[in-house]
Amino acid sequence: MVAARETTLQELLEGSKQYQVPLYQRTYGWETEQLQRLWDDVEQLAEDRAERPGITHFIGSLVLAPSPTNGPAGVQEFLVIDGQQRLTTLALLLCAIRDHRADHDGPEHRARINEQFLVNKWKPEQQRMKLVPTQADRAAFRACLDATAEAGGQDPVGRAYRFFRAQLVTVDDLEDPNDIEQIENAVISGLALVSVTAQAGDNAHRIFESLNNTGLRLTQGDLLRNYLFMRLGARSEVVYESLWLPLQESLTSEQLELLFWLDLAQRDQKAKQTDIYSGQQRRLERLTQEEIEAEVGRFAVLGRLLRIILEPQQEADSVVRHRLERLGAWGSTTVYPFVLYALDRRARGEANAEQVARALRYVESFLVRRLLTGQPTKNVNRILMSLVTELDRDLPVDEAVLGYLSTGRKYFATDAEVRDAVPTVPFYLHGRAQQRWLVLRWLEESYGSNEPVAGDRLTIEHVLPRTVSPEWRAVLEGDLEAGEDLEEVHEAVVHTLGNLTLTGYNSMLSNKPFAWKRTELGKSSIRLNQEIAACNRWGRPQIHARSEGLAERIIAEWPGPPGRGHKSEPDWEVIKRALAALPSGWWTTYGDLAALVGAHARVIGRRLASTPLPNAHRVLQADGRITDGFAWVEEGRTDDPRETLKKEGLTFDALGRAAEHRRLRTDTLAELAVL
Repeated sequence: MVAARETTLQELLEGSKQYQVPLYQRTYGWETEQLQRLWDDVEQLAEDRAERPGITHFIGSLVLAPSPTNGPAGVQEFLVIDGQQRLTTLALLLCAIRDHRADHDGPEHRARINEQFLVNKWKPEQQRMKLVPTQADRAAFRACLDATAEAGGQDPVGRAYRFFRAQLVTVDDLEDPNDIEQIENAVISGLALVSVTAQAGDNAHRIFESLNNTGLRLTQGDLLRNYLFMRLGARSEVVYESLWLPLQESLTSEQLELLFWLDLAQRDQKAKQTDIYSGQQRRLERLTQEEIEAEVGRFAVLGRLLRIILEPQQEADSVVRHRLERLGAWGSTTVYPFVLYALDRRARGEANAEQVARALRYVESFLVRRLLTGQPTKNVNRILMSLVTELDRDLPVDEAVLGYLSTGRKYFATDAEVRDAVPTVPFYLHGRAQQRWLVLRWLEESYGSNEPVAGDRLTIEHVLPRTVSPEWRAVLEGDLEAGEDLEEVHEAVVHTLGNLTLTGYNSMLSNKPFAWKRTELGKSSIRLNQEIAACNRWGRPQIHARSEGLAERIIAEWPGPPGRGHKSEPDWEVIKRALAALPSGWWTTYGDLAALVGAHARVIGRRLASTPLPNAHRVLQADGRITDGFAWVEEGRTDDPRETLKKEGLTFDALGRAAEHRRLRTDTLAELAVL
């Protein structure tokens, strides 16, 4: 016998309760992708609740059973049979909100959030924690719960806590004193769960097994189909045979769900794929039976267009086909609502193939230029989702797209910004690996070679290698100016576009001397490699010169918006995210941070010395020493930074240098900042 009800995190955690994760449950394991999805939902929910305070967002179920240790009075104890990963994540998010608000809004928030949601203050030690994770996760979780120096380690629990700390730093708007409070309210009151509670005496482990061996569920597409044909009444059989069956046979059930979401997203840019049925039902319930039949016919037309998006070889126009293939390869389904809209306008005679192809090229250019200039992926999906609902429909579709992407805070990089960024931004550390590879492949194709690029055999090669051998060290030393550090110069150029190419023998080239690489690259039919092989040496000047040449090719290949001047400041939001995510017991350098955003180490140093930023004390000199004259920016703080770092788990040698194996370099910082 079970009881199910919809609830919120506030209802679950308030009062004297304890949720115990049984030993047979898996240890905590949410990855960045899952954390990002939850955070995106929370951020969107907070924004939505500013306009509609009562709105909630369903995030799943929680299956509980009374704990065998439950007594007749005191703390209510439950076993978490299913949903422990979600519940642990939400508890870590609350820890992060608590610590952020205590640091920025006042220490009273620490006690408030602790006592309301995280601990049973006046209970014995074994009942103090409201959530008791499985044994393997307990120490890491307790460190976050108690906000000790060990909080935010390299384990999955610590990584999740650091992820949320970094996100909170990013969204905290100094001009809006209520933004983090809105995030907190969205988490505790806006996230809806279904709590399913078994009765005393039920076998918790058997319930857990049955939950993991259940059969197929009804998809949202199934629910919508059932609703449509319930509304069609006597016309249902005719409509099914003539319209629905061909649609169902041409698309899989997942693709049908995608179609219904794309249609919904053209009306509501905030539509989520988890809300397909409810969103479509609200729209359809106002329609007559005849209008419902017309809707099924419209779905059938859109289904044929979606088939073209998913299989571009079915597109008759070669230029449109080329653009569809590229956007498909990019791997972002958030472009699909606009692509479907553009193809639908052509099908209705409101746009021609040339206009559609140009519009798709502008979308591709927007994505590529953002990647090349190191813009974070945050908000890209929202911008793309808003394309259809915000476009000026009185303009030709290509002009409308260019105009929309070129206005507001969409960061469609200008030609000047591309020229600035390509020589300095660590391209290799931004975006997804597949997207970086595609940009290099498309650059190669821009040379117009008649020979196709055998892309499946090619990988990205660093010409100046990531590991500096004695031969390469000698090359870099010849490029150093007075006062420059060789390792920092290496970090500043090694991941830039000018140092990258495509080869089919990456492991052979490795960190071989340039003379050897030059010979091998010269044998290649790839034009990118031939240009490198034409150089007599390969150091900082050559990398910079090649970057400048590639920037001009990029500008020609991917048209941008009207010029808006140069971007002179580093991306401090990226720096803030990387610093907030720095784990306890680890360190980095000013040069590593500078290379992350294509800036100079001195610029980073000046910023950290004058602006309160999270974990700035974990940024050291290139040799691992604390900066001479280090002073805390935070008012009233006077503790010894070295002692603080030692408490966090960092060790120093007799010369005051931090352990080298605990240094986080630029590539790891990029992962922490989720570039």
